[in-house]
Amino acid sequence: MKNISPDWSLKKKLASRELTIGSWLTIPHQSVVEILATAGFEWLTLDLEHAAIDISQAMNMIALIQGKGMKALVRVSKNEEVIIKRMLDAGADGVIVPTVRNAEEARQAVDFVKYPPKGKRGVGLNRAQNYGTGFQEYQDWLENEAVVIAQIEHIDSVNNLESILAVEGIDGIIIGPYDLSASMGMPGNYEHPDVAEALSKVEEIAKRLKKPLGFHVISSDHQKTVDKFNAGYTFLAFSIDFFFLGDKARDEMKSLKDAVRQE
Repeated sequence: MKNISPDWSLKKKLASRELTIGSWLTIPHQSVVEILATAGFEWLTLDLEHAAIDISQAMNMIALIQGKGMKALVRVSKNEEVIIKRMLDAGADGVIVPTVRNAEEARQAVDFVKYPPKGKRGVGLNRAQNYGTGFQEYQDWLENEAVVIAQIEHIDSVNNLESILAVEGIDGIIIGPYDLSASMGMPGNYEHPDVAEALSKVEEIAKRLKKPLGFHVISSDHQKTVDKFNAGYTFLAFSIDFFFLGDKARDEMKSLKDAVRQE
């Protein structure tokens, strides 16, 4: 259920290239949302591409995220009409569309988000439209606030980036570092000169065109995210739920075991 005058606008922050920091959710549980909300994230992304999150769980988590004053984004499973439509009808504030390789695929993503005449999305009534009582308000919200992010995670995306960014309705990009390096035959090898060159190309083009730069920093070490901010990235996903949980547990257990051994 959308508020036509939200307290803050992610879309406007993206347009002005103002820093905004969120994180990534793979664990479909209320407690995870509520715990991460205490950290001060502005948005959380539900991962429907790789995580075991179903549609009904996603709808509940969207409501929980928004209830904590954060924006709820969904990284959909693919650039496909039905999943994008269902997540937006469930009330998501926007979608992150994986593996957008060219301008045609970027336009397709926008078409699946927007109603005619600007897009091709089918019209239905659900949570987003206040179950039929707020359809006009939702149309206004969709035009002014819905966010569409193209995920740059293939070398074809890098080579076609200028045309992708030129597509009306694309609010920004976010680099998927694992898949980008994998598309170059070097999964996870971000330090390889060819991968580094591809990342530099993305940075150069986005800055030249004055478009917001996004990156999913997998590490839970905050300095890695600071480094991306210093490099000009403003739409930053800081780590992921299971790394925050696991890294802290592993680090503290190692420290505990080391301390006990010294006794």
